[in-house]
Amino acid sequence: MKKNIVIIILARGGSKGIPKKNLKKICGKPLVSWTIEHAIHAKKISSVWLSSDSDQILKIGRGYGINLIKRPKNISKDSSSSVSGWIHAISLIEKNEKIDIVIALQPTSPLRESKDIEKGLKEFQKNQYDSMFSGADIGDFYIWKKQNTSLKSINYNYKNRKRRQEIEPQYVENGSFFIFTPKIIKKYNNQLGGRIGISLMEFWKSFQIDDATDIEFCETIMKHYLL
Repeated sequence: MKKNIVIIILARGGSKGIPKKNLKKICGKPLVSWTIEHAIHAKKISSVWLSSDSDQILKIGRGYGINLIKRPKNISKDSSSSVSGWIHAISLIEKNEKIDIVIALQPTSPLRESKDIEKGLKEFQKNQYDSMFSGADIGDFYIWKKQNTSLKSINYNYKNRKRRQEIEPQYVENGSFFIFTPKIIKKYNNQLGGRIGISLMEFWKSFQIDDATDIEFCETIMKHYLL
């Protein structure tokens, strides 16, 4: 029996870092448009849903012919979690149909490609994961954190620094997408739970639009690698 696989894109109208971030032009298109296009061109997807509190953003979605959800203001604040938006969207969709798998795309990640979504979905189903996040291999990144007035090495012992070849694989969650079942997010109030998997992407696809300086940087990468 064919699975009902839905993509949900949460795109708020507001943003702390960049006003109306999802409407900012990136390589000639509103930021949210890139993620919508990644979604509609991905194979084996049953439907694409855009959830937003912004009429301007929803208008863009309408132009692509995808499904629209007006996200309530009380779960569209800076302090609102993505989980609340996903659960709200799932509850509305499930009034008319049963969802088997949810793919949640972050609109601030314009460097992904449709093939990344397809690859993640294939791995999710093949390995029978309950949830999955997209990520990248960070290789020999040495991470420190500030502890009171001093610095502490986190993922290695600076007093016994290993050679690059001896370092075990390390991964970063890049936030580009999550895949999960409705059962998992409802049970844990979290997009990750149960048997968790990772779908690896090229490291350069991990960069996101969080503040104004990211726009030119991501545009440069897009022009070089994608366009």
